[in-house]
This record gives sequence, structure tokens and C-alpha cells, in this order.
Amino acid sequence: MQWRTWVILSPPFWCAAVTTALPGSAAPVTAEITRSESSNEPSRPIESTRPWTDPTLHDPLWLKYGLNASAEYKYFHEPGRDDILGHYDSRYFTAPVNDSQRADTLTQMVRAYLNFFDDNDLETWIAHGTLLGWWWNGKILPWDWDMDTQVPDTTLAYLADHYNQTIIEYMTPGAQDKRDYLLDINPWSRQRERGQGLNIIDARFIDISTGLYIDITGISQLEVDHPDIWQCKNFHKYRLQDIYPLRRTTFEGAPARIPFAYDALLIEEYDKAALTSTSFHNHTWIPAMAEWVHDEAVSSIHVHDSHEAEQYD
Repeated sequence: MQWRTWVILSPPFWCAAVTTALPGSAAPVTAEITRSESSNEPSRPIESTRPWTDPTLHDPLWLKYGLNASAEYKYFHEPGRDDILGHYDSRYFTAPVNDSQRADTLTQMVRAYLNFFDDNDLETWIAHGTLLGWWWNGKILPWDWDMDTQVPDTTLAYLADHYNQTIIEYMTPGAQDKRDYLLDINPWSRQRERGQGLNIIDARFIDISTGLYIDITGISQLEVDHPDIWQCKNFHKYRLQDIYPLRRTTFEGAPARIPFAYDALLIEEYDKAALTSTSFHNHTWIPAMAEWVHDEAVSSIHVHDSHEAEQYD
């Protein structure tokens, strides 16, 4: 496997400190102010007799990165909200792919992702449904349309500063065809609280030929009274002792890491049945194959097995 990276020119403005002059005083003002829709300044009434203080003067997101929390906008966009269209990045979507192409795309993409992070000594681990797929057989669940990974907020900030808008070129093993992926860090990843809920996904690793992606979310320590509790913007909370030390493993044949208490986390998120039920989403678990098989194909597998058994009677 070979890969190399190159960085798109003209990186987003928020990767560096804002250099435009900002007001130097937070003193209340009473002058009437209007703004255009493209302005970064917060909205305020055109006519007001009450003193008004610009909140961005005290907002570190604005002062350092030019992000106005009161004007949060959605960064990542999808072409739809259903189970199919909701799993593509709009910038690279042309048409939904078939099941075979989706499975191959996701498999190669997660291998490229895991190898890139491992080769660059960047901390990440698989999470949510992707972790559940690992628990069963170390593979992507066949009905999944995307994958989920997590990173600590320190790694997230490092990615934003050093790898944002990086194109990863990946050569698939055997076939040796080149695939390109975009590592795109959401500017609102700097805002570690949920905000308006428009940017709970902090970054994406996107297959630019189809628009399919890996969701990357950061976890942060937000509760002052509970420093051992970390959480993402979607209110998933974790005890650090359940995450660390990370366990080394493989996923889809690539080096991967998983949370220390992976089984407890899966049971808490999905219930114990997720680790024992052998029928789900029109698929059946076949122990002899260690695979989830679509129900339409299960009967043919059983017939084939019965014929083999008859040969040895």
C-alpha cells in the first residue's frame, strides 16, 4: 500500500489567527448599525435606545478564528436526509452508487484512513456502528452507509492546523488503482460545545469520486466538576477509563484502535442484544462463515450446506 498527501492551495481563513483589525474597546455604543447578510458582525436592532455591546469582543472563537457563534452556519451538506442521500457529501455527489460499489468504496476508504492516521502517529479510534461491525467480525456492517471514528480534541486541533484540506492519494492493494480522499476539518470544530447543533460532525474523510465519507467527531472535557467525563457535541459521554488505554487491533485488514471498554460502550449505546442478536436489517449472521449475509441469500447457503453434508453420509 502506498499513499502520499498534498495540500489544496488557499486553505480556509480560520486555520490562522485573524489579522483584520478588531475594535479595541468593549464600551457600550448607541449608534445605529446595519449589516449585510455576509457580514460577520452579530445582528442587532436598527433602532434602539439601549446600550449595546458587541459580544464578539469577548468571544475567543471570534478573536482568534473569526467565527461568530451567534451566526453559526452548517458547514457539511448532504444532498438529502434519507438513509441513502444523507450519507453523501454534496460537493462530490452525482448519483447513488450500487451496493457492491458502496461496500468496496467504504472498505478502501477506511483502510486509507486508518493507515494515514497510523503512519502519521495521529490518535483515532473507531466508534458507534463501525465499532459494532468490528466486534462481530472486524469488518464494516454490510448495511452501513458511512463509518464513524473519534479523536480527542487535541488531535482535532492538530488536524485543523496541519492537515486540513489534505488530499490523501491511496493505492489499493492488488488492484493498484489510485483513489483520492479529502480530509476536511469543520471550522466549527473549534467550538467544542454543541452550539446550535448544526455542526456536531467535526471533520470528514471523503471519497471524492462518490461523496461517501467517514464521520470524525472529537471528544472534549466540558464538565468542570467531572474532569474524567468527556463528550462529543451529540451528547455521547464517556469516562476516560473506558476509552484509555486504547487497544490495538485491525479493522478491514488495516491497523486500528478501539476503546479499552469497547463491550461496555457498545452495550450502553445499543443494548446487549446488539452483541447477541443474529438477525438484523434483513441480514442473518452465519457463524460458519463469520459473515452477515442478506436474507435473500441465506436459503441458498443452507441448501449448499445440506448438499455437502449429504456427501459425507
